[in-house]
Amino acid sequence: MKNFIVKRKNIKDSTIYIIGFCIAAFAAICIFRPAHEAAKEKAEAGLAAGNRWIDTLCNNSSDYEPLYPMEKDVERFMSKWDIKGLSLAVSRNDSLVFAKGFGWADKERGEMMEANHIMRIASASKLVTAAAIMKLVEEGKLSLESRVLGEGGILNRKDFTESIKDHRMDSITVEHLLRHEGGFTLGAGDPMFNTVELKKAKHLTKAPTNEELVRIVLGRRLGFQPGNGRRYSNFGYMLLSLVIEKISGDNYWDYVKENILYPAGVYGFMPAANYYSEKNPREVKYYSPDAELVEDINTPGKMVDRCYGGANINALLGAGGWCASAADLCRFVAAIDGDSRFKDVLKPESVSRMTAHRDKEKICFGWTESDENGRWTRSGTLSSAHALIMRFPDGECWVITMNSGVWTGYKFTRSLENLVNTLRSRYSGHLPSRDLF
Repeated sequence: MKNFIVKRKNIKDSTIYIIGFCIAAFAAICIFRPAHEAAKEKAEAGLAAGNRWIDTLCNNSSDYEPLYPMEKDVERFMSKWDIKGLSLAVSRNDSLVFAKGFGWADKERGEMMEANHIMRIASASKLVTAAAIMKLVEEGKLSLESRVLGEGGILNRKDFTESIKDHRMDSITVEHLLRHEGGFTLGAGDPMFNTVELKKAKHLTKAPTNEELVRIVLGRRLGFQPGNGRRYSNFGYMLLSLVIEKISGDNYWDYVKENILYPAGVYGFMPAANYYSEKNPREVKYYSPDAELVEDINTPGKMVDRCYGGANINALLGAGGWCASAADLCRFVAAIDGDSRFKDVLKPESVSRMTAHRDKEKICFGWTESDENGRWTRSGTLSSAHALIMRFPDGECWVITMNSGVWTGYKFTRSLENLVNTLRSRYSGHLPSRDLF
């Protein structure tokens, strides 16, 4: 009996010890877990609570008889340019007042375009990346004057530094890349889009990784001294994506979602996929402006539709790798426009720096243009998609996304701008007072 009592006491003591240890361990995890893990859980909680607005958004949400003539104008525009599917969203004073899809999301499957379908937004992704950079600047983790490359740069890993042939690259700053003033030119083609040629030249068996691509480009010469010229550079914004990863210690996509998009109540953004079989469930099908086949970026000799496998869209990262709905883009702009009616994710001074107008200089931080009247524009173009954001001084924001390429390419942006200006002049006064967010 005595031994039984001792054993029972030992068991009781052990149980108390184990329970105490578990409680202490749990407390330690809660106290000392990495900050980004806590932020991630908070973001996921917000996603579960706030995702309803985009999940329930549909074309019927915007049925409004006074705007039926506007819808007819949109359909006529689509017919003129042979556009398979288009989405239009309009916000006013940070409230979503209209969001509707037109045409086909996937014609072959008989799927019509809905207001919450997502599409590749191409270079409109740069606006998201610029906002993420400014967030890091606000937090004191980064400076616009920070050097990016070389031994003293942010991306100072040994293989990058040893690849540099033109040491003017050592002077490239974060702001140079934001303004497309890094000195990178397209003399050898756009490295973000001539994947097949690069593979053959470098004897690669598949599309180069972002790190391999950086080493290749760093082995070239710059076209001009950084800061002394401007050439539009997708590669420069891909570098900014790697800067975000290095400074934050997180994956680019995850950092942007958890620190910019989710806090803004934007939940529909997804990284783009290269192939139809890999697309997101709510993503549309894309249509090229011609039937010409091109070589697949990963499989030598395999010919594919340029929409799927003709370019490494995902590798663009923050230069052009996001998918989103037009309504999501309206909400994102509402969070970086300085309008206090919807809580911004950036401070007013950051918004001012991103949108500052300079005479003869149209390119801002992320925005394509900020004119003297305070109108901000951001466009995006791929062979398979177009996107346009126009934010006006009176608080209206008009966004168009498309799943069809147009043979005029980037010049088509002017036609989209004309469409928005026409629709706005005719129907702005008929927009209802409501908030679909």
